[in-house]
Amino acid sequence: MPTSDFETAAPTATPAGDTRPPPVAGTNGGRPGLGAHDGASFTASLADDREVWMEGERVDVTTHPDFQPMLRTLAGLYDRQRSPELGREMTYRSETSGHPVSLSYLPPRTPEELDRKWLNSRHWVEGSHGQISRIPDFMANVAVGLHDFRHALGEVDPEFAENAGRYYLHCRENDLALTHGLGDPQVDRSVTPVQRPELGLRVVHRDDSGIVVRGAKQIATLAPYAHDVLIYLSPANYLREDPAYVCWFGARLDTPGLRILCRRSYHGQPHTLGSRFDEQDAMLVFDDAFIPRDRVFLLADAGTAVKGFHALNRWSLYTGQIRLHHRLRVMLGVASLLAKSIGVDRFREVGALLGELASYVSVVDLALKSITRDATRTKSGLLAPGTTAALDSVAGHFSERASAIVRRIGASGLIMQPAEGDLRAPDLRTALDLYMGGRDTSVEDKSRMFRLAGDLVIDRFGMRQELYEAWNRGDPARVRSALYTTFPDLPGCEAAARVLADLLEHP
Repeated sequence: MPTSDFETAAPTATPAGDTRPPPVAGTNGGRPGLGAHDGASFTASLADDREVWMEGERVDVTTHPDFQPMLRTLAGLYDRQRSPELGREMTYRSETSGHPVSLSYLPPRTPEELDRKWLNSRHWVEGSHGQISRIPDFMANVAVGLHDFRHALGEVDPEFAENAGRYYLHCRENDLALTHGLGDPQVDRSVTPVQRPELGLRVVHRDDSGIVVRGAKQIATLAPYAHDVLIYLSPANYLREDPAYVCWFGARLDTPGLRILCRRSYHGQPHTLGSRFDEQDAMLVFDDAFIPRDRVFLLADAGTAVKGFHALNRWSLYTGQIRLHHRLRVMLGVASLLAKSIGVDRFREVGALLGELASYVSVVDLALKSITRDATRTKSGLLAPGTTAALDSVAGHFSERASAIVRRIGASGLIMQPAEGDLRAPDLRTALDLYMGGRDTSVEDKSRMFRLAGDLVIDRFGMRQELYEAWNRGDPARVRSALYTTFPDLPGCEAAARVLADLLEHP
């Protein structure tokens, strides 16, 4: 039977009473289980045989110019977690290998450990200025969810539980950056994959060595820079008529038969957000790709897939809201500086807009604290945050309104600002100082803030971010509908309404 990259590892003894699976000693990018990456080791780990395509050309992400700015940004984030200043707050000592591993992979058992996880997440978010929607911290927390859910997978097949536990340890000990592919190709939403098989990823062969899968998944954010993809099913497609379409597995991104089809790069003009933070989005095409048996976590069981989606995302959804909070803080800061630079910050209408934006920042902050306070035990004994359902239902609206407020305040100034070349031209200096400066603000400071605002709310990078916020938590209407149908105090709300109605009927 073919071996995977961690399958042949010798078990290591675990402490008495420890029911966790034995550790693995896998390799990835020629780096055998050395714990948390720094920037150099992360960059080197991407030098493999992955098949990445962009604009009709197969590219090497470690050398292609359009991928270099984001690669440097990610390397800088990995350097943060191994830095003397932040290393203690972003890593912990592995109980199995002794290496420092990322706190993103910590399965929390106490309130103190949960707080440590969230502090680590804030360091990732602040290091990326809230501009990278799929920082590695996000999917590492999905792997924690997979580890937590392994016992339920074991009820389907004990081997699935063993695979999930070993895979989690493999990801943790090698500090793997993960992506996921949840959505079906957007070809014809009026039919199902049973009617058109190419619309869904499915198992086309299964034997004792593993499975062969065919089809495609979107949108795999960060895929060119990730080591593995974790495939599971979103709420929109986990109830399949054909069990062949129900499959959870982890695949290396250099798996033969797997192609990574990237959208057009946002890297282009210097001094833009797209030139630093374009994390890329991709379609993953599986052309009869072989997945080793020990990388398969669930097959054919739609009921377990339904329960599992939410279980896998207990920690990652919270980290996503930490990023949203920081992004909204940046938007408030930009909006405030725009208003001050042109002397409108004390106008009543503008003050109301800025106050509205400040309210979104405050609401998310309060909700994060409340969700942490409502943490509960999972069946496996981990401490998981309370539900993010309410925040998930309003996050897209908050983000959309934040962008609209920045556009309203910046107005035409978001379009007409001098470029860096203009600022360096002596012949233009007098005109720029006279006509393009601001109130108590130099032309350099004003133009750079307005250009930043333009990147956030009118550039293609900013529009992509807005779409991401609107849809990454799922179909907004479905998310809100689910919040209503599962709202725990709904009977109490209805009872209060009946009391008031009875008061009118019987004064």
